[in-house]
Amino acid sequence: MLATLTLALTIVSAEAMQNASPDAQEIRRLEAAWNQAHLRGDVQALDAICATELSVIVPGMSPMSKADILGFWKSGRAKITRYETTDVRVVVRGRTAVVTGRLARTRDFNGTVMSDRWQFTKTYANDDDRWVLVAYHASEAPK
Repeated sequence: MLATLTLALTIVSAEAMQNASPDAQEIRRLEAAWNQAHLRGDVQALDAICATELSVIVPGMSPMSKADILGFWKSGRAKITRYETTDVRVVVRGRTAVVTGRLARTRDFNGTVMSDRWQFTKTYANDDDRWVLVAYHASEAPK
């Protein structure tokens, strides 16, 4: 029993320390910037966050590249009115970070309003001391 409690406390302490690391804090800042960029339709902010080789896979759409998503936002075809993430977890291992969580968003796509509830995984890489998003995958969240 004592061994189990000690192990649990060690795991919780290690995760708390990692979330307080400068790299984890930077990833959380980038996550907040990503969310705000979607709400504002800020192509310049999204461009800065995303790696050139970005791969995006989301429900109901073909895989997309960085050029695809930036072109979509430049077109002005959609407006995001809600973009909220919850249950966000950041794990940093060396020069790679993985973020998981849930997303609730509402979008107006050419006059048709739709809401989505997704669970997501993002992968960031540290290139020359700068974190960039290299992969984003989302799937429908369980109800």
